[in-house]
Formats: sequence, structure tokens, C-alpha cells
Amino acid sequence: MDVLVLGGTGLISTAIVRQLTDHGHRVTTYTRGETAATLPATVRQLHGDRNDTAAFQRTMGAESPDCVIDMICFTGAQAKQTVAAFKNRIDRLVFCSTVDVYERPPPKNPVTEASPRTPVSEYAAGKISAENVFTEADADGAFDVVTVRPWNTYGETGTLVHTFGMGTSYLDRIRRGKPIVVHGDGTGLWGPCHRDDVASAFVGAVEADGVGGNTYNVTSEETMTWNQYHKRVASALDAPEPVLVHIPTGLLLRVAPDRTTMLRDHFQYSTVFDNSAAKADLGFTYTVEFESGVQRTVAWLDDHDEITTADATISDDDIIAAWRAVCTEFEQSVPVGNEA
Repeated sequence: MDVLVLGGTGLISTAIVRQLTDHGHRVTTYTRGETAATLPATVRQLHGDRNDTAAFQRTMGAESPDCVIDMICFTGAQAKQTVAAFKNRIDRLVFCSTVDVYERPPPKNPVTEASPRTPVSEYAAGKISAENVFTEADADGAFDVVTVRPWNTYGETGTLVHTFGMGTSYLDRIRRGKPIVVHGDGTGLWGPCHRDDVASAFVGAVEADGVGGNTYNVTSEETMTWNQYHKRVASALDAPEPVLVHIPTGLLLRVAPDRTTMLRDHFQYSTVFDNSAAKADLGFTYTVEFESGVQRTVAWLDDHDEITTADATISDDDIIAAWRAVCTEFEQSVPVGNEA
């Protein structure tokens, strides 16, 4: 099958391209050509800016794929651009959406594909708009559409998330046994999934019969608390068991707004996602155990000298010291006991 990947050099898309090639598909990628990535030698690489509509339409008009995977569509306008380029010319379009489209906190867990959509961020709003455009195109018979909604995807060429986002100094702190800031009491739930497993679902979405018009969660099968997350990262790296410093989420959002946008939009919500549809229809399986994935990811970061030392970044130590001082003052100012 001829598969055109819009994107192809990102965290998930590089794995998709590699797996498609391994399955014998003929793969073409379309990127800006600004991100270095090691792709199989057989992959054709086209370069351009998808936001240059006229140029995009000309380039896509010269292509004749059987299937398109759109990894770089973030708005309804971009979705309309994709529809215009491929309407009645391809059999299937696979769209990379996100679990961020779901209402947070969810009305109930686990979250299924039928759960309400309410954007938690501008990014999520754009993905919802794009989903709506592609759903309409599928209904109109322009082509089959399969929507895939990943969660927190990590792996080689990427990094690991934490309360303050994605900065790699977190890994340096873990290795050195420095205290780790954790939002809330650390019992909120989170679930990373390695990019190779997520990519396999996209390949399934290309190959499976009878899945047009469907949407699939593709997320972790190892949902864990944030406390467990940090301890398992440390264990994977043979680091000391971390000292976890729990600070209320609302307080962190106020004192470190520039560092907590991901906490505000994502990490503060406790969610579990139902992957049963992707497992049944797309052959999705969870094969990369978290600690193994951590080791692989950090090994890649080490090999590419991508880990920033904790001392070279905005220090978490000041926040930790201030919080500990407040806690000490609070404890000393409140009488011990249960007197009325």
C-alpha cells in the first residue's frame, strides 16, 4: 500500500514510518525538512509548509497515496485543507487527535471514546475542530476516517514529563537524589505509553478492515499514581528512592505559572482510559513496560547529551525550601491536639 504521512519526523511519526516500512508499505513523508530524523532508506521525503495552502495543494495533487496519516493537523482549517487535497482520491485518512479533547475531570472513569468532549486548552479545541471536519468528510464519503487519540507518549527522541513539564533537569535531579516536587498528594493517576506501542495502533488503523468512521483511545495499560511514577523512574535509573515534596497544585500554578502550563491543562486531572476498542480492532498491544521504556528514553538522551543539569536551570530548590519553611511555621503556630 502507498501511505503518505503528513509529518514523519516527530516522536510518534518516526516510529509509524519505520513500522509501516517493516510491514512492506511504500511510505512517503511530508515535512518542513527542519527536524533531523533517521528514516528507512526506502522512504520518499517531500518538503514543504502545510500552511502554504496553494503550495500544499500542488504538492499533494501530484501524489497518489492509498492512505494518508495526518500527524500535523492541529486546527479545523488545517483539516479542511487536508480534505480539499484528498477528497475522493484516497481510501482512508488516519488522524492523530488526542485524549485532551475529553472533558476534565471526566464524568466517570475509565474514559471511553463516547465520553463528552470539552477542550481543556487551545490545543484541545483545535483538535476537536479538526475531528469535526474529518467526521463530516467521512459521512460525506470523501474517504474513510480513523481517529486515534493518544495520551502521554514518550520514548527515544523525547523525554519524560513531570510536575514542571518536560525539562530534562528532572532526570538529573532523580539521578542525584535531589528532592522532587510533586503536585497535590501524588495520588493522582497518570499513564505514559511508549511511542512504539502507540505507533503500532496507527499501523493497525491503516491496515484493518471495517474501521472507517471509528475513533480509538491508544493509551497506557500501566496507569499509576504520580508517586509511583517518580519512584519507578528512579528505580529504572538505579537512582536513590526519591524524596517527594508534595505541594498543593493551586499554589504551584500561582507561584510558577510559566512552568506549570502542562500541570494546569493536563497533570492535575486523574484519568484512566479504556483501550479495549483499539485492542480489538487495531491490534493494539502494550509491550514496552514503563521502566524498560524509561531506560531506553534516558539512554537516548544520554547518547545525544540532552540532559540538562539541575544547577543550570531555574532551581526547584528555592520552591522546596520556601514550602518547607511555610509548613514548619504552620505546624508551630497550630496547637497540637483536638481541643475545641
